[in-house]
Amino acid sequence: MTILAPLPDSVSTVSNSARPRDLINRRLSVAPMMDWTTSDARVFHRLMSRHTLLYTEMVTTGALIHGDRERFLRYDTSEHPIALQLGGSNPRELAECARMAEDWGYDEVNLNVGCPSDRVQNNMIGACLMAHPQLVAECLSEMQAATRLPVTIKHRLGIDDLDSFEHLHRFVETVKQSGCHSFTIHARKAILDGLSPKENREIPPLIYERVYRIKALFPELEVIINGGIKTLDEAQAHLKHVDGVMIGREAYQNPYPILSQADAVIFGDNHAIADRLAIAEQFIPYLERRIAEGAPLYAVVKHLLGLFHGQRGGRQFRRHLSENGHQREAGVATFREALRFVTPNSMPDED
Repeated sequence: MTILAPLPDSVSTVSNSARPRDLINRRLSVAPMMDWTTSDARVFHRLMSRHTLLYTEMVTTGALIHGDRERFLRYDTSEHPIALQLGGSNPRELAECARMAEDWGYDEVNLNVGCPSDRVQNNMIGACLMAHPQLVAECLSEMQAATRLPVTIKHRLGIDDLDSFEHLHRFVETVKQSGCHSFTIHARKAILDGLSPKENREIPPLIYERVYRIKALFPELEVIINGGIKTLDEAQAHLKHVDGVMIGREAYQNPYPILSQADAVIFGDNHAIADRLAIAEQFIPYLERRIAEGAPLYAVVKHLLGLFHGQRGGRQFRRHLSENGHQREAGVATFREALRFVTPNSMPDED
């Protein structure tokens, strides 16, 4: 595995020119989550599933156009298939960033119309855009004109008082005129005034039936459901009604039961599945490279804290890394010390 850091004269070696625009299997994906779905986390997740689509954290257009582009776009080649999620509302800027996504070899570019935080609202980013479907359609149209990659959208059922099914229907009807035909719908509305992002993931009720109705009314669209889904059994139940399932926090906090079985259950690929300890060992060469680049140990291994969730020694594993991983001298040896608390085929304890 090597870290991609393409230069302008080498982008052809990593571009997706050979990939048809929509040849991506979105039956299962891990949701974009700020501070969580970093490149380090995605490398770890890829060790458990070959086929699950992985998303970056949301990256704003301003960060890419005016900031450290390499910091936000670099990733490990093992992460494919991988989608870049963008935050923004300026069609020209989004088109420019969509071109960057193609140049850097991403497999998809996604527009965030679901984030409810005050910070992004103030910049006309995220869920507030549900009040402006025509602008969203314009953004997606410009993005598609700028790249050969699939351009997709992730949004909510609605926002605040714009929360009827009729509004959701009009939103989808308007946005699909852009040519975008892959809609990931978080089956909750967002309350933009009064709830934190965390509360917006928990308090507004899940209404899965509205997502099902959108698929029934727009059979030509690819409709992916998101929100509160915690198991592959639940995913399979949803797949009777929609085209794909996106799992969020459960795939991060307790990844092994979902991602290690995803290829067989969802994608029909019955390849051998490594146990949890073997997954941790397979991660070590990557960890060594990251530390050699100057990354602090804990910044990388914090994404593995859920690997032994519910397993004997899992709490001790997490505690050892939490207490020792921040030390200046912490390195791979510290990670190996933590692994001594867990054993292959360990029995569950009270986690």
